[in-house]
Amino acid sequence: MATEPTGSTGTDGGAVARIRGRLEGPNTVGNSRGFWLGFAVAVLALAAFPVVGSGESFSLFLVLALLGLSLSLVWGYSGVLSFGQVVFFGVGGYTFGVVSINFPDATGITAAALAGVVVGGGAAALLGYFMFYGGVRNVYVTIITLVTTMAMHTFMAQTAGSEWTIGEAPLGGFNGMPGIPLLELGIEGVASFQFVYNEMSLLGLFAFDPFYYLALGLLLVTYLGLRALVNSDFGRVMVAVREDQDRTRMFGYDVKRIKLLTFTLGGALAALSGVLYAARNVYISPPVFALWFATLPVIWVSVGGRKSLLGAVIATIAIEYFRLSVEGEMALVVLGAMLLVFILALPGGIVPWVAGKLSGSAVPVSELDDADAPAEVSES
Repeated sequence: MATEPTGSTGTDGGAVARIRGRLEGPNTVGNSRGFWLGFAVAVLALAAFPVVGSGESFSLFLVLALLGLSLSLVWGYSGVLSFGQVVFFGVGGYTFGVVSINFPDATGITAAALAGVVVGGGAAALLGYFMFYGGVRNVYVTIITLVTTMAMHTFMAQTAGSEWTIGEAPLGGFNGMPGIPLLELGIEGVASFQFVYNEMSLLGLFAFDPFYYLALGLLLVTYLGLRALVNSDFGRVMVAVREDQDRTRMFGYDVKRIKLLTFTLGGALAALSGVLYAARNVYISPPVFALWFATLPVIWVSVGGRKSLLGAVIATIAIEYFRLSVEGEMALVVLGAMLLVFILALPGGIVPWVAGKLSGSAVPVSELDDADAPAEVSES
């Protein structure tokens, strides 16, 4: 069971202290002034990155970090290992594509983005309802989500015929769905802004990609929002479900409902990532449901630390940068070996291990994944 928050709780009544009180607690890495100073520096570095690097390319890593966060929430904080996050990712992307192609103005594209998140989250709620209220537990949840991923990949790959056209949007089978309109958010005729392939100049000094800042902003809001969630009363119950759901049920909590809510929220976050992925590439195809792609979030979260939101973000960005730099089958071989090494030698993930070293934690890293260990140890 989680302990009470150990960070600043706003006892001085200041606004900053109250905000820190919401964001800090035993379920997150980083509850110190030093952490927040480093966090601010990292955010400023990311904001300035397009000056020296390619923000257009780097935005992909920010989008995929949302997918990593979705699995960290579901697996790391409620104990449900899902191989189905890419299902909701793909459903969100395809929904965005279908709606935006049929309604290609700013209002329609904005509605398409919202529809993608809602439909992806709804798909997670539907699957989660049948699993959790059907009595499915433990490894069987993982198997069902894995089978769902493989079924979606097979199904979407055979949607090449004209009968698989929804309005003006052909699903395209294995060739995918091209022609997704450029991301323009707002209300047509009132106020709107086009984010993709819309290079802008700041004071004539350098050009930047607006989509990069959209992805960065959404990632920051999501990360901070999830920090507040996992350190709230609901977050403590999520962790209690992860540690011992039978005991949590004995204390009167509705374990099925908690797991369903968490799974649905994780699905909606994955769908948001899928919407941004489809919008960035103006294209989406069945490989987003492929088994190798479904494995990537598990590797990101395992390496970064599944009980750490920060670990999911850092590992996603670092691993995807490496994978796309190497390319080919060799990158997947290296990632598979990396997963084995971390499972055997560093099961808690690298970020909790580093945080433990910096804080002088006496809790052995090997115990961070032990159900009998005090897994919610403050890591500031």
